Amino acid sequence: MSDERQKRSDAITKGAARAPARAMLRAAGLDDKDFTQPLVAVVNTWSTVTPCNMHLDKLAEPVREGVRQGGATPIDFNTIVVSDGVTMGGEGMRASLISREVIADSIELAVRGHSLDAAIILVGCDKTLPAAAMALARMDIPGVIFYGGTILPGHCNIRGAEKDLSIQDVFEAVGAHAKGAMSDAELDKIERAACPGAGACGGQFTANTMAMALAFLGLAPMGAGDPPAVDGQKAAEAARCGALAAKLAHDGKTAREFVTEASLENAATSVVASGGSTNAVLHLAAIAAEAGVPFSIDIFDALSRATPVILDIKPGGRFLAKDLYDAGGARLFGKRLMDGGALRDAPTVSGASLFEELTKAEETPSQQIIRTMNDPVKKTGGLRILYGDVAPEGAVLKTAGYSNGAFEGPARIFDSEEAAFKAVSERAIKEGDVVVIRYEGPKGGPGMREMLSVTAALAGQGLAGKVALMTDGRFSGASHGFVIGHIAPEAAVGGPIALLEEGDLICIDAEARRIDADIDWGTRRAFYAPRRLKRMGGAFDKFAALVSSASKGAVTIQSLNDQGEGMTT
Repeated sequence: MSDERQKRSDAITKGAARAPARAMLRAAGLDDKDFTQPLVAVVNTWSTVTPCNMHLDKLAEPVREGVRQGGATPIDFNTIVVSDGVTMGGEGMRASLISREVIADSIELAVRGHSLDAAIILVGCDKTLPAAAMALARMDIPGVIFYGGTILPGHCNIRGAEKDLSIQDVFEAVGAHAKGAMSDAELDKIERAACPGAGACGGQFTANTMAMALAFLGLAPMGAGDPPAVDGQKAAEAARCGALAAKLAHDGKTAREFVTEASLENAATSVVASGGSTNAVLHLAAIAAEAGVPFSIDIFDALSRATPVILDIKPGGRFLAKDLYDAGGARLFGKRLMDGGALRDAPTVSGASLFEELTKAEETPSQQIIRTMNDPVKKTGGLRILYGDVAPEGAVLKTAGYSNGAFEGPARIFDSEEAAFKAVSERAIKEGDVVVIRYEGPKGGPGMREMLSVTAALAGQGLAGKVALMTDGRFSGASHGFVIGHIAPEAAVGGPIALLEEGDLICIDAEARRIDADIDWGTRRAFYAPRRLKRMGGAFDKFAALVSSASKGAVTIQSLNDQGEGMTT
């Protein structure tokens, strides 16, 4: 996009009729030179409510400088973040997934409202990452996503043993405390040590999973997200990303040139091969929907059959995201996949192709976290897509670190997360149970809460993998065990999960990809009485009215609604 070429921002900067707009912009600090350059939105999700995003205000300045060095003019905007870690287990968690839509909408409104030429979006906590990609794909403008990076490990001595910590350890400590296996003082010590400063939660949880996926998708420069939040290299990566956003604006290369069937498959491969978060299934489907690219959640299952887990990283493994960076980062991980024939070459926002980026990988001698496809951590990928009586539209089983086999047991039915957590805290869940948490889906929640409090409490009681847990809600990237989420259709729209009763025999077969119940479905349906949808008012009711099935990404865009998805009856 040269100076002679028409820019989107000409709508507010060129011609006599735009004198009032220019007058306002001059008051905001722009000058004649700025009007001749592309105007690049610097969209920041900075907030002091969470360590994931609290440093993004400082990283914004090198981003702006990079934009200026690239011959463009930075224009600052802010948008929201809802912290999953802070809201987990409470009513506030209902806002988390809804915030993804609000963030994407707010970016669209700021950029389109001011006719800006491009955007660079600074992201941290979980929903800010997919929201940034959704906005760029929806608008199809030049853009870059810059991830603020992981938190460093916490550290403390518990019972004479030195241990690196993440937020996962705190949630699991709550379960151990409820069991009586941890004292008040020990829980307090872990709480105070787990999160030492800025950065997103430190395992291959949702934020780090999505940061990696966006690099393989091509919308985030490979390697830019790898340095931890407080690493000295982070400011340089911020400047690099700002300059890339300016270059894309000049060149006119837009987001949909990068979001393709091939790049979405690469992103999904990075998720299953890293043992990443089940939330990526929801988010990649949403990004694809915004870009208008065909995408089925079944791709995760096909890839898991063919692709091993090659990262030894929490929640299913031993190490943390800082260790991954030290070992060689996303580039080395990607090179292992490329060498094994698991990726397809595709363009990226850096200007180099994916394969060109991966050939730059450097391995730290004696590193243990990044394995090869011939010597994996686990022979098959970390996710399964299950169907069957209970989930005719699909569900997501996370298997990283646990058996791929079958699980059969009596249903323990709970119509809210709180009810299930109370039962776990009272040690009413026993080995062999199948915990069913329903009416927590996109519409029923509303907002499709994550269930980390429940899964972590079970893990803290030594029951991870010894009980199954299934829900029409979601799981945190830190969840582990025999856990199944995103069951669709959800209970609130009369999905089969709503027909289950206490004690029903649930049969889960990970290899056959089925989840069934040994009941007379016709009789259950005949006596079923639909429940009224929960009303919370405001944005919550708006989301419940518009949202599509989890199997379609739980998005609110009209293109799916026109096909009957997400409409109320």
